[in-house]
Amino acid sequence: MNQSAIPETSAATTPTAPYLRGLNDQQREAVETVDGPLLVLAGAGTGKTRVLTARIAHILVTRRAWPNQILAVTFTNKAAREMRDRVSRMIGGAAEGLWIGTFHAIATRMLRRHAEVVGLKSNFTILDQDDQIRLVKQIIEAEELDDKRWPARAVHAAIERFKDRGLTPDRIGVAEAGDIADGRIGEIYKLYQQRLIILNAADFGDLLLHCLTVFTAKPDVLAEYQRQFHYVLVDEYQDSNVSQYLWLRLLAQGRNNICCVGDDDQSIYSWRGAEVGNILRFEKDFDGARIIRLEQNYRSTQQILSAASHMIANNDGRLGKTLWTEAEEGDPLEVHAVWDGESEARFVGNEIETLQRSDTSLNEIAILVRASFQMREFEERLITLGVPYRVVGGPRFYERQEIRDAIAYLRVIAQPDDDLALERIINTPRRGLGAATIQTVYRHARAQEIPLYESARQLIETDEIKPQARSSLRKLIEMFDRWRFEAQVTDHVELAEAVLDESGYTGMWMASKAPDAPGRLENLKELVSALGEFESLAGFLEHISLVIDRDDAAAGELASLMTLHAAKGLEFDNVFLPGWEEEVFPNRRSVDDGGSAALEEERRLAYVGITRARRRVWISHASSRRVYNQWLACAPSRFIDELPEDLVEHVTEPGLSGGIPEPGMGALEVTWVESRTGRGPGYRRMKEGEPSAGGSPGGGEVINAGVIAIGDRVFHQKFGYGTVRSNDGGKLEIEFEKAGRKKVMESFVAPA
Repeated sequence: MNQSAIPETSAATTPTAPYLRGLNDQQREAVETVDGPLLVLAGAGTGKTRVLTARIAHILVTRRAWPNQILAVTFTNKAAREMRDRVSRMIGGAAEGLWIGTFHAIATRMLRRHAEVVGLKSNFTILDQDDQIRLVKQIIEAEELDDKRWPARAVHAAIERFKDRGLTPDRIGVAEAGDIADGRIGEIYKLYQQRLIILNAADFGDLLLHCLTVFTAKPDVLAEYQRQFHYVLVDEYQDSNVSQYLWLRLLAQGRNNICCVGDDDQSIYSWRGAEVGNILRFEKDFDGARIIRLEQNYRSTQQILSAASHMIANNDGRLGKTLWTEAEEGDPLEVHAVWDGESEARFVGNEIETLQRSDTSLNEIAILVRASFQMREFEERLITLGVPYRVVGGPRFYERQEIRDAIAYLRVIAQPDDDLALERIINTPRRGLGAATIQTVYRHARAQEIPLYESARQLIETDEIKPQARSSLRKLIEMFDRWRFEAQVTDHVELAEAVLDESGYTGMWMASKAPDAPGRLENLKELVSALGEFESLAGFLEHISLVIDRDDAAAGELASLMTLHAAKGLEFDNVFLPGWEEEVFPNRRSVDDGGSAALEEERRLAYVGITRARRRVWISHASSRRVYNQWLACAPSRFIDELPEDLVEHVTEPGLSGGIPEPGMGALEVTWVESRTGRGPGYRRMKEGEPSAGGSPGGGEVINAGVIAIGDRVFHQKFGYGTVRSNDGGKLEIEFEKAGRKKVMESFVAPA
């Protein structure tokens, strides 16, 4: 059968088509609008995954395209598997041939076909972040940069940001470089890319970036993919970065049949390159684009939805939608004002115990915090109460030391040019290869521009290395040669067992007296078992190189504790949202760096938190917190003020007035600053035991609880009195009487 031509379209789908049953009007419209660019603006809990999968089924059942003519891109392996499984169930058979996968997986598949265009071989290695940072560190040392001022992790992060923005080294000008790596970031980036090519390796950012290079350098290759893919579908479009956006646009230009599903109100990953502007300008990017809004929510009560919608409406950068549900009205959101972090943890713990007594499953309870430092007190409280819990986002299986070491052995077998993998285990377990020997291997490799493995092979035939070390190195090379031969004729599971035993790695941990040695041996056994789930060693290595979904399965019920970022995509009956205070949430550092754009993302994060709940939401804020051994007086988050009063029930601990300590009460002294604008009191940081300044605005670092308006006269402890000229999301520009015009944060001034 010729699959290059478009199959004939069957008659219109009947209302009884299985995949259409139960869809609401907007969902069905999104499924059946298959031609031309379409943005499905899908609010939280509105069934976007069902729409995407039903749309694919509709295209296949109506014979608009063959499976291999459909490209569906997701952000996680889990989402890709779920999409493929759902489509298979909908069409009554395996969805073979569909190009469904993550951005990285699909880009890898393309790049392996055209690797030579960018100077790679088709069997290139995909480096994990640990190896990427080690490679950057080597370059920093070789270039004699100050690694204390410019640590490898920071330099690597800058390179990642360039790749997220689609910038190759030749496009890094003075403006982009700034002062990163003493202004030499472009040079470091170029050296890093050159080293990757020598290693026959790529990092995650390269997978998209190299594809863009291939498409630009080889228009015929791009045209081939444009002819192949009749329909392009994208999940979570609001999380796409610039490189992903450019990649999608190029692929979709052939037929202009692109469907992006996303929610601008849930764009919360700008810190890792996501660009909310991609979804906001969809209509401008694709001529004739339509927008269909999915607003009927199937998760939460109307009280929760109304509160979240009212709050997010304060954002300017959004396309706009209003969530509603046919479910019950539900309970109002509870906002609890507590004294401090300990009181907050005690309150949350007590509520969880109450829920348990009413037969609520712990699996349906979540505590979502803005930052990980907030977790400690909740963990301690849950331990004290004996409440089982999980911390989502802890160390992953494949990030453990023993697993990384074992995988490094397998990587060298599959790809002998992989210097970073060889470097990791060349003397693990110890083989008598000292620093001098390894440096000799490095110097020869760099001088000859060859991989470390080949350098070692050449040096064992010379007298450059001492006899004992040369003998050890020869044995290692001979082992790898033998394993590489056995890999062609031996089952990869048996090969892994042999490698771990013959290398002495298993024996090293068996001989270890460390208390965690038995656990490490169990992990190695689990790794070998995991290999059995893949057809080949290459398939296993590529899988773990992309992204591994964490398995949090555990015996019994567990309450969940995680950051708000980690909670996206999850849902629970009962959600606790602690720490809703100015500087904590919205996060002060984020707003300081990003101004109004960052503030809007913080509000989107609050929206995500509220909409994780199906039935009940508890928000809490403390009047004081101890941070870095200092007590901070805290103002309730502005997001609390943005919740409609008729949907909120306020609960205040004794001794607190409106969530703020009454003057003179408690161990924490608070300095009051009256606001002429009527926006509420301000107060300042007080070190433990510090005497009150008696209400003087100059008596300390002022924290203003309200919003300073343009034209207001204010006082700053360092610069004195001045007049506000502009306010960008709490970042003020002030004309000071003596210091001139300065930019300062709103939290550091008080009305004068």
